[in-house]
Amino acid sequence: MKLHEYQAKEVLRKYGLPVPEGYPTDSTYNVREIAGRLGGFPVVVKAQIHAGGRGKGGGVKLAFNQDEAENQAKAILGMNLVTHQTGPEGRIVKKLLIEAGCQIAKEYYLSIVLDRATSQNVIMASTEGGMDIEEVAEKHPEKILKVFIDPAVGIMPYQCRQLAFGLGFPQEMIGQVSAFIAKFYDVYMKEDLSMAEINPLVATKDNKLLALDAKLAYDDNALFRHKEAIDHRDLNEEDPLEIEASKFSLNYIKLDGEIGCMVNGAGLAMATMDIIKYCGGAPANFLDVGGSASAEQIEEALKIIISDPSVKAIFINIFGGILRCDRLATGVVTAAKKINIQIPIVIRMEGTNVDEGRKILAESGLKFLIGNGMKDGAQKAVAAVKG
Repeated sequence: MKLHEYQAKEVLRKYGLPVPEGYPTDSTYNVREIAGRLGGFPVVVKAQIHAGGRGKGGGVKLAFNQDEAENQAKAILGMNLVTHQTGPEGRIVKKLLIEAGCQIAKEYYLSIVLDRATSQNVIMASTEGGMDIEEVAEKHPEKILKVFIDPAVGIMPYQCRQLAFGLGFPQEMIGQVSAFIAKFYDVYMKEDLSMAEINPLVATKDNKLLALDAKLAYDDNALFRHKEAIDHRDLNEEDPLEIEASKFSLNYIKLDGEIGCMVNGAGLAMATMDIIKYCGGAPANFLDVGGSASAEQIEEALKIIISDPSVKAIFINIFGGILRCDRLATGVVTAAKKINIQIPIVIRMEGTNVDEGRKILAESGLKFLIGNGMKDGAQKAVAAVKG
């Protein structure tokens, strides 16, 4: 679950990390008052959407007086903001952050994520703050510092100093920077985050640190420990189909293709999308129904898939374990009849009770296409889309 910038800064502030003074608003009527409350100009008017690149898209503007602040707010609030992370469809800006400006001397990048290859958290830092880290990694990988944290030990003081010196901070700021990094890691761990990023982290002209921007994302599996964080969820920033899927414990992510996928298990789902691409098609979604899906979940999964108007065929790829093939087949047949699916459905099943499952499909009276293996199933789904 992602947080808006202003929400992320509230969390950082709770842990004693320095952030600029600022206030969110969903109206332009109080912008002049907020700008005046910040005690000086310039102020920054920032669009609040769950995407990076807001400045390049026109969603971050400086204002040097109250009139400018109000005019910038009117221009940004309600705009369809398009960035490299929103896609061409963009996002409607429904909330703003009005924030105090600061005297920036230098910008840095700082983030923490889980490195699955080493099963350790990794802190990444760079002197190229304010830029897209992907671009830095591609063009100047030597400018990205990485420190891996042993989960059994936690972050050590020498690792914080290693990053502070590696970023080139002056001697008089090493202690401040080291303490900042340690607290930032504390936020990541105690809040059960899947990602934490500050870009840019700035050093001001009076040698103070500020988190000028912040992105935090909670691990959904740990939200039961952070009930207060659930209130931060902004459904306006999520795809309606993904919201609907979450109500039935389905893992669904909308994509841009034409072949709807229903699979059990994340690894099999990734392999299914890969083989669809390999066969010349494009997946319309990632949808993992899990290892023990009920008939209701199967029905809802199919409803969600066909709710996407771009879907022209469905590829159901199941390896029967806990989710037996006969149960799947019964659920698919019932759902297909109940919701009157009119597009081709390709089914590839292997595993527990596969013969019983195939018999149920054959005797259903419905025209399912049967895939004899993953590749054959993917080829038939691609062929069905192409007519």
